[in-house]
Amino acid sequence: MFESILSSFSLVAVSEMGDKTQLLAFSLAARFKRPGPILAGIFVATVLNHALAATVGVWAAAQVSPPTMAYVLGALFVAFGVWTLKPDTLDEQPESGRFGPFFTTIVLFFLAEMGDKTQMATVALGARFHSALAVTFGTTLGMMVTDGLAVLLGDRIAHRVQMKWVRVFAATLFFAFGAWSFWNARSFG
Repeated sequence: MFESILSSFSLVAVSEMGDKTQLLAFSLAARFKRPGPILAGIFVATVLNHALAATVGVWAAAQVSPPTMAYVLGALFVAFGVWTLKPDTLDEQPESGRFGPFFTTIVLFFLAEMGDKTQMATVALGARFHSALAVTFGTTLGMMVTDGLAVLLGDRIAHRVQMKWVRVFAATLFFAFGAWSFWNARSFG
């Protein structure tokens, strides 16, 4: 269980750096200037979104043979690594926030995570570790660390961190997970 939490945390924490939801966290922090409700909203949205994603992953793993799942996961992790190398942007500005920072953050974060690489990685991690609870805990912790930094430190850290190297490191983690899955697939044959 510890391995699934640590792996989920590490993969999401690193890959979330520079992601559109982190950019959204910067934007919401600048707009509302109330970190408490924004962090609470990020937490609620992430738990809901990632619990759903991890559960789908666990279910999918139960439906597919172990060698096939290992090859699928290997391909997915490699694809996520390539996807991570492309910088994210936040195309739309958040709405005016007429529902306040907490509910605005929940809605925007939940929607921003739909189909995002972090959500897809959570599905793959759920399939890999067969534990929706441990994966959700790890990925949520990873999101809270990176997006929490965005909310609390904002522009002060954005100018000090070269996002290119963070993306390269995150992609390397995805590639390592992919290679590990391909290696495990060989043991089934």
